Amino acid sequence: MKLSIVIPLLNEEESLEELYHWIASVMQSNDFVYELIFIDDGSTDNSWKVIESLAATDPAVKGIRFLKNFGKSQALHAGFKAAGGDVVITMDADLQDNPEEIPAMVNRIREEGYDMVSGWKKKRYDSILMKNLPSKLFNWAARKTSGVRLHDFNCGLKAFRKEVIKNIEVSGEMHRYIPVLAKNAGFSKIGEQIVQHQARKYGKTKFGAERFINGFLDLITIWFVSKFGKRPMHLFGALGVLMFIIGSGFTLYLGIDKLFLNPFGRLLTERPQFFVALTSTIIGTQFFLAGFLGEILVRSRRQEGRYSISGEINLHKPKKEYSS
Repeated sequence: MKLSIVIPLLNEEESLEELYHWIASVMQSNDFVYELIFIDDGSTDNSWKVIESLAATDPAVKGIRFLKNFGKSQALHAGFKAAGGDVVITMDADLQDNPEEIPAMVNRIREEGYDMVSGWKKKRYDSILMKNLPSKLFNWAARKTSGVRLHDFNCGLKAFRKEVIKNIEVSGEMHRYIPVLAKNAGFSKIGEQIVQHQARKYGKTKFGAERFINGFLDLITIWFVSKFGKRPMHLFGALGVLMFIIGSGFTLYLGIDKLFLNPFGRLLTERPQFFVALTSTIIGTQFFLAGFLGEILVRSRRQEGRYSISGEINLHKPKKEYSS
């Protein structure tokens, strides 16, 4: 069994060499055959030079370099495409994830038949106000909307069977919801393992307060995709029918009132019910159009590259450049 360890990073030159030796020690002590794939997400420091130096001395080290910062999801997507292991591990490059957790996660996939095992940082060393409390609220909302019973969706340390990462599309900022993407792709045996969380040793976090807003919006997106991603007309069509019923009801009321009950009353255009009927009909039509367009897009969706690569190391394939 071969392991692929995928590590996205941005400006982590201080921690890379230490992380490499830590991972290599764990792999060798457990007799794992492995590859270590670093994805440099547009670093402006010397991270890529460190990766090149490590790759020059160890053929197990591979690297992908983006021309600019595209985000963690795009970095993971590139790493998943390049991974060739039977089991794929993801972890962060800031030394907050402990490589010594990897053997237990691999054993659960190999011996217990899990499709995916996600880490749970039960005890965290982050700021309570800026990370711990928002993380608990986020995970609670994710459990309620997705039906995936995990305590920590956003833990960077995860293990997957190869089939899982080859059948999911990590785009936008959906790295937070990889367990949900796996479930939606039909991989339902998802486990969780308590892992040790390390305090950050070098540098500072790359995620600011905007992650709360982005996380909330992504949660709405993943809920919609989970429920109606393959049948958008079922949602928009139902809303369109509802608006048409409202509009038709007011139109019928106005017609009966004008023809039989109060023929000499106010003009229809002077009555608020007229505008409710008109607005409801227009909105209903727009919902139907949105549903039709959604159905067309679902059927004609094309796979497109979403990142740019300026360098690859030891990936044993022709060098390509992808445009965003």
